[in-house]
Amino acid sequence: MKLLKLLMIASLVLFVSVSAQADEKKGQKIIIKKLKKDCGMNGAELAKKHTQDEWKEINDGGNLPAEIKKICPDSKPLKEKYYPHVYDFLFNYAIDSGNVPSC
Repeated sequence: MKLLKLLMIASLVLFVSVSAQADEKKGQKIIIKKLKKDCGMNGAELAKKHTQDEWKEINDGGNLPAEIKKICPDSKPLKEKYYPHVYDFLFNYAIDSGNVPSC
């Protein structure tokens, strides 16, 4: 039982540390470098495919890689460590955010 609690605490700490380090500017750079050509759209257009609530639901459900593949079928999967940054960008520039990226 103690091992299970320890694993849960370690997982939570890891999740919080990764979430706290997510950066929308890094997300923008990743989208430009890894997705723009294969998607045929820039990051702003990609972000506007969903509302903030929809992006949050997709990400919280662990479906962000699948959703990006659905929108950009010719894209290669991103490294796992990139997804928090890409999510921050997509969420912050969603169709209902009122924000416009400088790309």
